[in-house]
Amino acid sequence: MRVLFTCYPERTHFLLMAPLAWALRTAGHDVRVACQPKMTAAINQAGLTAVPVGSDRDLWQIIGRRPGRPGARKQPGLSEPYDAVERRPEDITLAYLREGYRLQTDSWHKMTNVPLTGALVEYARHFKPDLVLWEPLTFAGAIAAQAVGAAHGRMLIGADVYGVARRHFVRLAAGRPGGEGSDPLGEWLGGYARRYGGEFTEELVTGQFGLDLLPPSLQVHAPGLDYRSLRFTPYGGPAVVPKWLWERPERPRVALTLGLTVTDHAIGYAIDVQEILDSVADLDIELVATISDEARGKLKRVPDNARLVPYVPMQALLPTCAAIIHHAGVGTLNTAAFYGVPQLTVPWDVDQPLLSDRLAAQGAGLTTHSTRATGAIVRESLLRLLGEPSFRERATALRDEMLAVPSANATVPFLEERAAAAR
Repeated sequence: MRVLFTCYPERTHFLLMAPLAWALRTAGHDVRVACQPKMTAAINQAGLTAVPVGSDRDLWQIIGRRPGRPGARKQPGLSEPYDAVERRPEDITLAYLREGYRLQTDSWHKMTNVPLTGALVEYARHFKPDLVLWEPLTFAGAIAAQAVGAAHGRMLIGADVYGVARRHFVRLAAGRPGGEGSDPLGEWLGGYARRYGGEFTEELVTGQFGLDLLPPSLQVHAPGLDYRSLRFTPYGGPAVVPKWLWERPERPRVALTLGLTVTDHAIGYAIDVQEILDSVADLDIELVATISDEARGKLKRVPDNARLVPYVPMQALLPTCAAIIHHAGVGTLNTAAFYGVPQLTVPWDVDQPLLSDRLAAQGAGLTTHSTRATGAIVRESLLRLLGEPSFRERATALRDEMLAVPSANATVPFLEERAAAAR
């Protein structure tokens, strides 16, 4: 069959999708990845076929996360209405959801989908995919799939806060006589659907099914939607294993990484790296910190027990680690869980705090929001992770949970069945 992937122009998001694309490819299917032109190199580096569509946009500039940008949100976290997952039921009203959708559709979803949609539909009509897999907010994928009659589903990038918000909206709107009132997201997507010969359905928002890469105990799902767990496969793009990783560490090795996204966009780290390095300088550990060259140039001192590198493949580093300190990005959190490593998360934005809390509740790690992550707190938490066996035991249990989930290769027959049913 012919399979079309599409996603945001974020390298970290594409990397989460690449293993499934390769599983489909090695099963003999024709796989293409359609994305904004600037993603072409990352897709080709993964050995996959890229289809540049639309025009380039910088997601971080669009949604106002860049510090100091006019109109930027003052506090990080989930935006309305996607923070519904964190709200009390009595605080989730139709008016709140409507206003949230209006704001996000106008200031975010249109800006990231409009440059993509027309060209993606045009290519889909040429390629005629049997299956389209799209990221939760790349609604252009659902529109293109509907335009050509293809099966389609969402590959979740973290907690499904988008599905949760939408199910609340559908439930509350259904209680209104005649469904009165506006639906900013549905009206916008419906306009696109009609342009290409279709009509609005909830599948344009939440897909026909969802694939979830998180361990089942960390998943956040919406009632009434169709989900399937997909085992996470560690993949970080092109990498080289340095020689110092060939031998076992003489002291407990601890990884410190704050993610590829902040490095890619040069927006700065959410915690004070110097303070963290100083706070653990006297511990009998080997700290391996992935710090950008720019950030390293700003450090005043580097402790003797720290090794600073701009990048190292996590699948080579983490099996040698006793613990990891990180920002709770989905790729890093999943990779650490895959190797059974106790985690200290210092989350900053979107669903990072939500997932960190669920991880801590499992006993596989500890968490402190980045706005409160002082050197003293990081030191104390790290000593607990290294000294209390229960964290390693729970991290191992989380790893076993992940390994019990169907792999990307084992998921291919399910996708083949969904595509066949749509023909």
